[in-house]
Amino acid sequence: MTTLTPVLTDNWDVAGSFTLDGYGEYEAAKKALGMEPDAVIQAVKDSGLRGRGGAGFPTGMKWGFIPQGDGKAHYLVVNADESEPGTCKDIPLMMANPHSLVEGVIISSYAIRANHAFIYIRGEVLHVIRRVQAAVREAYEKGYLGADIFGSGYDLDLVVHSGAGAYICGEETALLDSLEGYRGQPRLKPPFPAVAGLYASPTVVNNVESIASVPSIIANGADWFAGMGTEKSKGFGIFSLSGHVTRPGQYEAPLGITLRELLDMAGGIREGHELKFWTPGGSSTPIFTAEHLDVPLDFESVGAKGSMLGTRALQIFDETTCVVRAVLRWTEFYAHESCGKCTPCREGTYWLKQVLKRLEKGQGSEEDLATITDIADNILGRSFCALGDGATSPIHSSVKHFRDEYLKHFEIGGCPFDPAASTVWGSK
Repeated sequence: MTTLTPVLTDNWDVAGSFTLDGYGEYEAAKKALGMEPDAVIQAVKDSGLRGRGGAGFPTGMKWGFIPQGDGKAHYLVVNADESEPGTCKDIPLMMANPHSLVEGVIISSYAIRANHAFIYIRGEVLHVIRRVQAAVREAYEKGYLGADIFGSGYDLDLVVHSGAGAYICGEETALLDSLEGYRGQPRLKPPFPAVAGLYASPTVVNNVESIASVPSIIANGADWFAGMGTEKSKGFGIFSLSGHVTRPGQYEAPLGITLRELLDMAGGIREGHELKFWTPGGSSTPIFTAEHLDVPLDFESVGAKGSMLGTRALQIFDETTCVVRAVLRWTEFYAHESCGKCTPCREGTYWLKQVLKRLEKGQGSEEDLATITDIADNILGRSFCALGDGATSPIHSSVKHFRDEYLKHFEIGGCPFDPAASTVWGSK
């Protein structure tokens, strides 16, 4: 039985965990600033830390792409635009433990030789913005930010930036455009941000959890971090359980834990019900069913079973849930959040939504199943960024696993499920 490994979540139950008194004195940053920047990068490489924002790209390798001695300003940008359905780890992390992020920013910026850093937070979460701003203010007052940090001669200014509220700005180049004051739309790559990112200068864009994990690696050593998880997916991560589970919440555990183990910790599926389907990494990842309960939740194992680990947003659905209705809701989200830059995503998500609406009402035909999979095929791999690809994931996987449920809607001329049964009050 895998056990929980509270690191980022360790002090969440401490009064004032979001203050410096509740967090500590940035000992990891002091240690890092006494090292060579390249040694910090090597430590993160050796730890095996992979991006916690969904893609799983090796963090240290990403830092190593930044050209050195180029005479240009370097920037670190933290992607805190968390907004995908089911994804809910970075928001509570910034609320309960913002100083782990700020300390991580200092270490990461020093490693890539950046003197300016930005934390880009989704504009709707005003309470989180204020919490992080307060943490940054405390760090400045203590001399942990600004000029000559810890007497090392290293200077760093950190800006907390409020986004206008757009899911597309979770895509790193759209985020950079938004940060520069333009409409948030993805850029053509190459050039990649490491070469021409913010203000056309070398830039590293990392997720909140990725950066917040860095202080513990520096403090405890790369081997300590690499000693958890699996061979290729090392370390720990926050698994967000939501939906029809007895105790939803954040469970910090080594990568490679299974949903069965997490459900045991969370009290199982709500009483009197059984698991029907779930997402391993948020709504943009192909859905799994009960047959996947024992799949190790690491990048390779989940990928081998046809899905993606993503942001470890485990949305749990029991037998009261209509798959067609759930997929329709997700598709409505993607159609609404499409930036409209490319035709496959702009037009494709709109048509998927229209056809799914008919299907959910039982007004379609079996031919419509071929239509939505054909539309999804023409979006996948052809859209400008990953938003379009993500929108196709629940389409393909739901038709694969629950084709009979789609057909049932046609047979009875409507949805066979009571929409109230899947609600909290529906189980009373």
